[in-house]
Amino acid sequence: MKISRKRKFWFKIGAIVFAIALLSACAKTEPKVNKEEVTATQQAAETPVKGGNIVVIVPQDIDFLDPHLAVAAGTSEMLFNVFEGLLKPNSKGEVYPAIAESYEISADGLDYTFKLREGVKFHNGAPLTSEDVKYSYDRLAGKDTGKPLSPAFAAVDSIEAKDAKTIVIHLTANNSSFLTSLTTAIIPKGYEDSNKTPIGTGPFKFVEYLPGQKLVLAKFQDYYVKDTPKLDQVEFRIITDAEAALLALKAGEADIYPRIGTEKLEQLDPDYQSVSAPQNLVQLLTFNIAREPFDDILVRQAINYAVDKDEIIEAVAFGKGTKLGSNLSPIFKQYYQEGLENTYSFNVEKAKSLLAEAGFKDGFSTTLSVPSNYQFHVDTAQVIAQQLDKVGIKVKIEPVEWAVWLERIYKGRDYDTTIIGLDGKLNPHDILSKYLSDAKNNFFNYKNTEFDATLNSALTENDLAKRIELYKKAQTILTNDAAALYIMDPNLNVALKKNIAGYTQYPIYVQDLSTVYLTE
Repeated sequence: MKISRKRKFWFKIGAIVFAIALLSACAKTEPKVNKEEVTATQQAAETPVKGGNIVVIVPQDIDFLDPHLAVAAGTSEMLFNVFEGLLKPNSKGEVYPAIAESYEISADGLDYTFKLREGVKFHNGAPLTSEDVKYSYDRLAGKDTGKPLSPAFAAVDSIEAKDAKTIVIHLTANNSSFLTSLTTAIIPKGYEDSNKTPIGTGPFKFVEYLPGQKLVLAKFQDYYVKDTPKLDQVEFRIITDAEAALLALKAGEADIYPRIGTEKLEQLDPDYQSVSAPQNLVQLLTFNIAREPFDDILVRQAINYAVDKDEIIEAVAFGKGTKLGSNLSPIFKQYYQEGLENTYSFNVEKAKSLLAEAGFKDGFSTTLSVPSNYQFHVDTAQVIAQQLDKVGIKVKIEPVEWAVWLERIYKGRDYDTTIIGLDGKLNPHDILSKYLSDAKNNFFNYKNTEFDATLNSALTENDLAKRIELYKKAQTILTNDAAALYIMDPNLNVALKKNIAGYTQYPIYVQDLSTVYLTE
């Protein structure tokens, strides 16, 4: 692909996250599948088997099959195999052309022109055209309703289908994170049954979904990447109980168990292999800042001092976790503000002093709501409850079903405190934007005008060095405000049968089965 002068200028001003890596990814029009980045221990050691079926354990049900409505990271984890956007992420967190073959960005950063790849088909056999892209991204931008389905598309002024293979997206303002938003799913024009029978262009097509039980996908024979996928069928089996999931794996009923607890890895025999690495996920205890006493910064700071994160990492993650101080993982090396993890060093006396200053000398009682399907968070809650008891805070742990957590806590903001893992994105803005005062997903009820101004400035800043400083400042504001209790980026542990090869870990919340294959 020949890079235009406009695009060279764009790279010079550094307005795109991961731009240098993206240049190499765009150099060829043949899509990549990251075969060289496989991380499992037994990779291609034996003869590959053509086809085959596998079962992957997941701990949560799907919230929506429609990719434009889904908000749960666990849903995106599975649907990653069904849907694609103009661009697609790889295992390094870079984005590269997928449905698009090439693109140009205007010098002012307002116009994005994409040339679509030849031969891309939907799972219903229809060829993909620019009209499908326009329909999908108009829908996300809320052009018909006036209410964007995705905050990232709120900056879209208009979308133009110039011809069958050319799409132009016009923005209202320069947006340094917009390119990574174009990994969002494209669906057929006018298709209204995505939440019943989803249709995408990915390596696997939808077969069956049984709520609370399983999602079944089959190989898409007309996928545009040669010899991909290898497998004939993938079943995501929903098992919310960690012990039941382990038993299913041991009994041979499942082949891959992502996010298996470290202690459970030690219970597996030599017939299994495993991989473990940081996952760009932030585990945190969040406060409902609109509710007393968490509207008092002194109380939030006291809780931060009262919790020993090192003890949690050792007790719950068996040492396999990176301590955090704000809502960004060190995986984002250039944007990560070092040192924040030590802002609130474990100090029981300091915590008691702050509570007394806030008028809670004898402490108080509160409820900690935890999604019951995530044993890791449940275990973390138990450790935190014990630690907070030492400063007079009596914690009642409330296990809640995942659907209840999404509806009552995440959407309804009806809770005192909760523990959750916020999944990583492809750029820092999409991670931090949930703290904006007017963000729909600001379930913390956090409001800070300085934070809003800082993050919004970072979004339109073309100078990379200045943008980095703004993102670091935004992280620091969150930490100083004790907007939450940031705990760790826990390692992602994955257990696999020995006859599985090609498994690749990502720094985002996905399970990519397109590279996986069986061996003899």
